[in-house]
Amino acid sequence: MRKWIAIAGLLGMAGQLSAQTKPLMGFTESASAKQTAIEKQFDGMLKASNVDEYLKTMSARPHHIGSPGGKAVADYILNQFKSWGYDASIETFMVLFPTPKERVLEMTDPVKYKAILAEPALKEDPTSNQQSEQLPIYNAWSADGDVTGELVFVNYGVPADYEQLERLGIDVKGKIVIAKYGRSWRGIKPKVAQEHGAIGCIIYSDPKDDGYYQGDVYPKGAFKNEWGAQRGSVMDMPIYPGDPLTPNIGATADAKRLDRLEATNLLKIPVLPISYHDAQPLLKSLEGPVAPEAWRGALPFTYHIGPGKTKVHLKLSFSWDLKPAYDVIAKIKGAELPDEWVMRGNHHDGWVNGAGDPLSGLAAMMEEARAVGELVKSGWKPRRTIVYAAWDGEEPGLLGSTEWVEQHAKELQEKLVVYINSDGNGRGYLGAEGSHALEPFMNEVAADVKDPQTGISVLDRKIDRQILDAASTSAKKELLNKKTINIGALGSGSDYSPFIQHLGIPSFNLGFGGEDPGGEYHSIYDSYHDYAVFKDPGFRYGVTLAQLAGRTTMRMADANLLPFDFKALYKTINGYAGEVVALAADMREATLVENQIIKEKRYAYGADQTKNEAAPAIKDEVPYLNFAALQNAMSEFEKATKHLGELLSSGKLSDAQKNDVNKKLYQAEQQLLTEKGLPRRGWYRHSIYAPGFYTGYGVKTLPGIREALEQRNWKEAQEQADVDAGVIKNFAGYLEGIASGGR
Repeated sequence: MRKWIAIAGLLGMAGQLSAQTKPLMGFTESASAKQTAIEKQFDGMLKASNVDEYLKTMSARPHHIGSPGGKAVADYILNQFKSWGYDASIETFMVLFPTPKERVLEMTDPVKYKAILAEPALKEDPTSNQQSEQLPIYNAWSADGDVTGELVFVNYGVPADYEQLERLGIDVKGKIVIAKYGRSWRGIKPKVAQEHGAIGCIIYSDPKDDGYYQGDVYPKGAFKNEWGAQRGSVMDMPIYPGDPLTPNIGATADAKRLDRLEATNLLKIPVLPISYHDAQPLLKSLEGPVAPEAWRGALPFTYHIGPGKTKVHLKLSFSWDLKPAYDVIAKIKGAELPDEWVMRGNHHDGWVNGAGDPLSGLAAMMEEARAVGELVKSGWKPRRTIVYAAWDGEEPGLLGSTEWVEQHAKELQEKLVVYINSDGNGRGYLGAEGSHALEPFMNEVAADVKDPQTGISVLDRKIDRQILDAASTSAKKELLNKKTINIGALGSGSDYSPFIQHLGIPSFNLGFGGEDPGGEYHSIYDSYHDYAVFKDPGFRYGVTLAQLAGRTTMRMADANLLPFDFKALYKTINGYAGEVVALAADMREATLVENQIIKEKRYAYGADQTKNEAAPAIKDEVPYLNFAALQNAMSEFEKATKHLGELLSSGKLSDAQKNDVNKKLYQAEQQLLTEKGLPRRGWYRHSIYAPGFYTGYGVKTLPGIREALEQRNWKEAQEQADVDAGVIKNFAGYLEGIASGGR
């Protein structure tokens, strides 16, 4: 009886709202009213106290992959989902995960210093004293090594910094480098150092970036204290993520594995992260040129680059063991379209206690899932199957999600409508990245969720922030008139990567932040205490994330006609195409100017052969590349989106036709995959989005063309322009096929 009373209440509320609510994207007017009523009931079920409880429980002990705490967290999540009515189970993969046996860092000259490599427990933080369960400070996937060499400071250790070193006449070959965290993903720093001949790499967090220069340090404030250090993976994920020994296949117990030395995404030099307490004596002892102003941090001495008398000894060894990765998978079967899935995911493993990363996002997802389960118990049934996933092993390299995706690839490309990811969550502004055919849909969802601090929508608050940050008056006016946001393009760094970039599954990455600064990241101080005091007091943004992602999930699950807008995708890709054409032209002009300057310098040097040899080399000229095929393909793409848009907005499709069209719509992104993948990293097959080869997490759009240009590989740039032209031409044909088939 209670079930039918609840359904009647929903329908009655729907009737009241139908006259005043604009239909939601993908819904008829009557269905839209019902959906809005269900979402209002959903909002009323969400409780910040539950988010608090999940977070406190799961962050009580360290829970990295392969640890007893990790298994306990997976079991806790599984039992929660079962209690909420889900068909839930754990799928286990056996993955390589190195843990340290020996860590030594010592300065041998000009003075002796042995790094402490530890973070002390704090009386204010109750979980910081669990040393026997904590992973020590280290970088996973560092090579074993025992090296001694001169030390060189390389700023953030990105390619541009090595160009500066070259201009200064400093070579890191045979030396150990020390780099600051920041400006790129950590794995890029040892990768670039290795390419330049360095024999070891040390990474530290400078207090100018996230320590006392920014504010009070933990536990008084949120920022990194002198002992805090950032653990993390240095796997070369731009080559491929997941278990290094099983690329392209799931790492089941009996999977065929590579020899570790065959894995192309593993480094060959030892790498170690340290605190700025341990970095200070090393940097202070350096001689050589004074570091450029932009390189200087906030430690109380003059920053020098080296090399000189400063020598360090770095010795690291690891246990290279297979560990179980526990993926929790929970389903609610769709009432009408059970073989179409909408999937929501967040990882559960942390480097230590992991309250902020990842449990803040996971706790929000669990409260969202609990409320969805309550709606089902009250009588609501999703049209499509809803799948929730709590991934293991994300921190070392997207292990759990990648292995699951590789294991189920064929089924996912057949059934999965969209993957909706979250990770760490905090206080502040909406962050939304994803497939751009769903950009208008995400704007609509964000407009219907209130920001808990201001009372306006999270969309309007994001727009207000963008207006405030805009560099010019004209840019501010444009944002005022636009009243929508552009969602970001997906690079890497979380569990959406295998879905979109390997399989072409439409994806989102959602979260909040920007007003939750701090230095707890990947340290023992990423704790419940830190999160509750500094990151999201009251857990209000946990509820807000549940509202946002919950609406996204339920609307995609219930939509009569899936809300893909390929006009938005065309506009975005056309912008990217314009960028690479402009990049080629700009590089051509810049090269002409640079070469003229070099020639003038060489002429000025005259017969001084020493200076002639030190002068920069003349750069090869940038040829005129032919982008005509790409531009013609974009023209066909534009026409196809117009024809498809006319069909989708016509209102003439029957329910049976909608079901047929829907499947073609959600499989459309798969048509943007290339058969061979990107050059030298074929695991990444999406022609539009990929993590940058030298940015790691940061995205490169039209990556085949853009990175070939940046690396001055003109032959490859032309080849990739032609490849992308072919992909987009075929994509346009696919959309035309949907349009003509539905008429």
